[in-house]
Amino acid sequence: MVDIIFYLLLLFLIITAFFMVFTKDLSNSVITLPLFGAILVIIFVILQAPGVALAGAIMTAGLTTAFFVITINKTEYGRNE
Repeated sequence: MVDIIFYLLLLFLIITAFFMVFTKDLSNSVITLPLFGAILVIIFVILQAPGVALAGAIMTAGLTTAFFVITINKTEYGRNE
């Protein structure tokens, strides 16, 4: 059962990564980033690496997303919308 969940999460991770890379709108890509990080954290927990999962949750869901949102708002792209 865990194997099925693991492979489904890997599939969702790949789909999320493709969406982030190939979407035309930068805002959608940044909004998808925490979802990618959350799926990755769940995968690390399944693989019994809670330290890596905690560090990944802090970096991906928190800091990186905040930095991207601030950067978009400060650039010309954020002002045009």
